[in-house]
Amino acid sequence: MRIGEVAERAGVSTRALRYYEEQGLLHAQRTTSGQRVYAESAVDRVRLIQQLYTAGLASRLIAVLLPAIDTRHVDRDLLERLHDERAFIDAKIVELQEAGRRLDTLINLATYPGTTACPASLDQGTAPDPVGS
Repeated sequence: MRIGEVAERAGVSTRALRYYEEQGLLHAQRTTSGQRVYAESAVDRVRLIQQLYTAGLASRLIAVLLPAIDTRHVDRDLLERLHDERAFIDAKIVELQEAGRRLDTLINLATYPGTTACPASLDQGTAPDPVGS
């Protein structure tokens, strides 16, 4: 199937497909005129690549991971890298939760001005209780 059809069926741009090829994540045959022709399985492969990107993985790791997925064998080093990626995501979740608590504090201060003292820092635990209960 041609690049435009793969892009449409997978919900990505043709530019994304070319990038995946440059990164070694996707492979196409070439016609005598140089046009890309993809196997039917390319649509599912592109969807998987998109999911791996959404999971926060970089192209280099995805390039190593795809053959492991295909063979259903993940060596110890790759498994360790995946655990590291998971730990990184967990740390980001904590950071985002802390940012959310700071925003809650600001929202409460803006919503109920004068009902609580302005904190010296937004890192002082939870958002102030606007009604003082």
